[in-house]
Amino acid sequence: MRILIASDKFKGSATGPEVAAALAAGIITTAPGTAIDAVPVADGGEGTVDAALAAGFEAVTATVTGPTGQPVEARFGVRGEQAIIEMAAASGLDQLPGGVKDALGATSRGTGELIAAALDHGATSIVLGIGGSANTDGGAGMLQALGVSLRDAEGQELPGGGGALARIAAVDVTDLDPRLAATEIVLASDVDNPLLGERGAPAVFGPQKGASPQNVAELDAALARYAALLEQQPGIRAATALPGAGGAGGVGYAALAALGARREPGVEVVQRLTGLAEALGAGESRADLVITGEGSLDDQSLGGKTPLGVAAAARAAGIPVIAVCGRSTLSAEAARSAGFERVYALSELEPDPARSMAEAVALLTEVGRRIGAEVGELVPQH
Repeated sequence: MRILIASDKFKGSATGPEVAAALAAGIITTAPGTAIDAVPVADGGEGTVDAALAAGFEAVTATVTGPTGQPVEARFGVRGEQAIIEMAAASGLDQLPGGVKDALGATSRGTGELIAAALDHGATSIVLGIGGSANTDGGAGMLQALGVSLRDAEGQELPGGGGALARIAAVDVTDLDPRLAATEIVLASDVDNPLLGERGAPAVFGPQKGASPQNVAELDAALARYAALLEQQPGIRAATALPGAGGAGGVGYAALAALGARREPGVEVVQRLTGLAEALGAGESRADLVITGEGSLDDQSLGGKTPLGVAAAARAAGIPVIAVCGRSTLSAEAARSAGFERVYALSELEPDPARSMAEAVALLTEVGRRIGAEVGELVPQH
């Protein structure tokens, strides 16, 4: 019997590798002799660098500008000439001092500084995983960190934040880091929103970052002004309406318009980096069961989050797959339609959400014991 564990993080409770270790510890107590392998996975957002490091990338740490201007320590992964960047590490909601949101002032500058650090490290291929961002600045801060000048009517460089873009009067891309022209950039994102309008970054994601209805209107107008000026510059692509432009407060837009990025589903990018297809195996080395999961299994998961991507890969290989999660709001029918033979939720063992998160590793070990005891029911007998 060979089981492959391919789980995302349980946010606030356990990393993907910790989830796999806890499940494996439980499984071998009730199904001794089982061969258990783990492959790290993520969806391009938080946890992507952890997945890359577990897959053999090396960690590099840089001090960069946080979303409110204070310095933060951020890691990215490197392997040869490839770098994996998780923008949340530099510009994420979790980097806000005291968790205080700043809808108009938060900047993506630190993400640009991470890209520059990766270039300094010799990267010629960069995966930029977006998600969990604190900013709605259209990626303006990221571009400023990479050499683009954004000035007001008096010729002064604009400060960080989407709110300041209401005063933008001139854009100069002359000093955009020339190394970017020879760098492949993949935007790892499942978000397909445009930059502006009712499905745009301010309207859809702004409220999550503290934006009031008035702030949303201000940010939408400011981003429209910024994009109109940016797209007049040589070498800049018209990208406001492209799918994914609204990702990460418009960082998707700046990457598509100015950095020559191409967008790919985050789950697929990470699966390719970490070798999920190879880990599933073939012939005698083929896995008999795949376990995937994340903290919350819900309708959002069905939109292309990690468990669905793993389930699709397992089904394509003809391998049954089960899901483990902190909690699930999916009906049994929805879970089956998604491809899961069974769903194990920590909330079934500990209904108190706070305790479930605090004791996630122990609860995951117990779930592993249950899976080991029931594995005969989960795997078809030949």
